[in-house]
Amino acid sequence: MEAGGLISCREDVSSLFPEQTPDAKHKDLCSQFSSVRKVRGDGNCFYRAFCFAHLESLLHNPRALHRFKDKIMQSAKCLSCVGFDENSFKHHLNTFLGVVEQHQADEEEATLFRLFNEQMTSDGVVQYLRLLASVHLQNHADFFCNFVEAPNLQVYCHQEVEAMAMECDHVGILALSQALDVGIHIVSMEGDEQHLIHHIIPEGAEPSVHLLYQTSHYDILYPNLKPDLTATQDD
Repeated sequence: MEAGGLISCREDVSSLFPEQTPDAKHKDLCSQFSSVRKVRGDGNCFYRAFCFAHLESLLHNPRALHRFKDKIMQSAKCLSCVGFDENSFKHHLNTFLGVVEQHQADEEEATLFRLFNEQMTSDGVVQYLRLLASVHLQNHADFFCNFVEAPNLQVYCHQEVEAMAMECDHVGILALSQALDVGIHIVSMEGDEQHLIHHIIPEGAEPSVHLLYQTSHYDILYPNLKPDLTATQDD
């Protein structure tokens, strides 16, 4: 990744372990995924990786991108209902919508890459995603309160979810996935097992986002393309 960059260009998966002899996990990773986009480890890596990967998956799918934009626009009502002052989130909302609209207009990966590497723009998107996750948690407090250790859910949301540079845990990941109806595939390198651990969030979803998790950090993965078995064969 270039100095000062927030998200890298796509690189071969092997770039993740340049000086290591590939073990079983690395070989497994290379067999399933072709490339990776590295994300800066600044405590915001999950949110940044999640949004970039999802928007990139909607490239050349204008209907799905329009539905996603509508969902973001409607989310402002949810923030107001929970008690957020519109002045506290309007700028971040407008930044997010601006990114989506430029993505719609250009339909170019290069545009998305540029926007997510602009610190203020990229951080504005991350901040709004954090607020969305917080709102979803508070709106489903009866369920999520059983999974947090803070004195109460509001304290957890304020200290662990809404604050920038705080790492996202499983609770926040599930909340954001549900709030935006986006399936997430997390491939974990953690643990002593000799194989990768796969998590689909929510369970049973068809993921549009594939992320690698290792040492408390997330990067974006790109699965190997499956051969088109329906393609016409040569006579």
